[in-house]
Amino acid sequence: MAFRMRRYLLIGVSAFVLGAGSMAYVSQRASATPQPHAQTYHMLELFGNVLDTVERQYVAPVDDKKLIESSLKGMLTSLDPHSDYLTPEDYSEMQDQTRGEYGGLGIEITSDDGAVKVISPIDGTPAFKAGIKPGDYITAVNGQTVLGLSVNDAVKQMRGKVGEAVTLTIAREKVDPFDVKLVREIIAPKSVTARAEGDYGYVRLASFNEKATDETKAAIADLRAKNPSLKGLVFDLRSNPGGLLDQAVGVADLFLNGGEVVSQRGRDPRSIERYNAKAGDKLGGLPVVVLINSGTASAAEIVAGALQDRHRAQLVGLTSFGKGSVQTVIPLRGGLDGAVKVTTARYFTPSGRSIQRTGIEPDLEVAESREEAAQVANKAFQFSEASFKNALTADEGKSRVAPHSPAEAPPAEFDEKKGDFQLSRALDVLKHGSVEATPKLPKPTATLAQAAILRAAHGATAKAGPTAPPVIAAKPN
Repeated sequence: MAFRMRRYLLIGVSAFVLGAGSMAYVSQRASATPQPHAQTYHMLELFGNVLDTVERQYVAPVDDKKLIESSLKGMLTSLDPHSDYLTPEDYSEMQDQTRGEYGGLGIEITSDDGAVKVISPIDGTPAFKAGIKPGDYITAVNGQTVLGLSVNDAVKQMRGKVGEAVTLTIAREKVDPFDVKLVREIIAPKSVTARAEGDYGYVRLASFNEKATDETKAAIADLRAKNPSLKGLVFDLRSNPGGLLDQAVGVADLFLNGGEVVSQRGRDPRSIERYNAKAGDKLGGLPVVVLINSGTASAAEIVAGALQDRHRAQLVGLTSFGKGSVQTVIPLRGGLDGAVKVTTARYFTPSGRSIQRTGIEPDLEVAESREEAAQVANKAFQFSEASFKNALTADEGKSRVAPHSPAEAPPAEFDEKKGDFQLSRALDVLKHGSVEATPKLPKPTATLAQAAILRAAHGATAKAGPTAPPVIAAKPN
């Protein structure tokens, strides 16, 4: 009944925007309705009057359809960064993405006060190879500004025919804006890469599309078949932007022997939906370390939080993104009128922690690079769910960890270009049996001046060519 009512109200709103004449009629009808709705009807009438005024008096002819679609988008995006109205084209593209194959550049983006901000490049894609980083701003596409555009409109600017080049203008902290030329490809990223690391296995999951659980399961089985004496596994979720909830539950299920994975709670505190793992641990109880960073978001945080809470794995890296809200996609007329993507609940880990804004904190905090350590220590360089002004609050009222010097960072003698420091520390944890038993390194110090110097140095590299590897991303196998 609730869904039917919601659908009815949406249909009603579409009728209200036909023009001032319709508004007058609706207003007369509204006078007989209960007072709590009077203000709503008045504002809908106002909307119709404004639309009618624009139609008649704007300096150039207007497209009513675009105006109304923009209004719907504005209404939903004002709620939080993840709610949105999807046009029929947007809805179709979203379905392509969740199926794990689409044309484009391979960038997960969001809107930040009218600017297009990168959440994460997808492994192996043109954006990843070009060195685009989490936290970068995309200011223009082929010389045309994208400032003020919605995320979906910005995506449309970046997509096009496969094989054609597109130039993105990138704004990055402490670096002059620079152009990156990319060639569009069919984006069919393999969700999982795997390899042996001595006596241990390494599995990287890049996103939670429809293939995530099956590919992760196959990778674990292959590693165990090739090395029956496998001693443990590093599961890499760094810069994984998330995806489908059922895949998050499915992936966590591979490591757990039953029990809760995650719960979600909506507006009604009594309405709690729990998702549980089935019996059967695909690793047979072998020790696991999960790698996370500030680009680990949404479904990836569900898995990391579940394995941490259930004492199935220890986490190494940096505090995750903090995207702990649930979006429900509601097709309108079966998708013919697009869809509404609206935040309907918050995620909670098995111990009852809210992921929203706060993120998942690692058991051993390790920066991937000395530059990243400086970023963590300075508020100006923070990028997370808490960075958004209209982000949904954490239900518990908790706040994200403040800027600070991370517990560990690569020492001066560590070659950051050749090695993966976070991975090496994860392997140390496996070898020593736990975070507690692993010898700790001296805590680094990081200042704003150091961060500026490091960014300036990286900027010089970026200007020399667009192939500098991203800082916050695991290297593909």
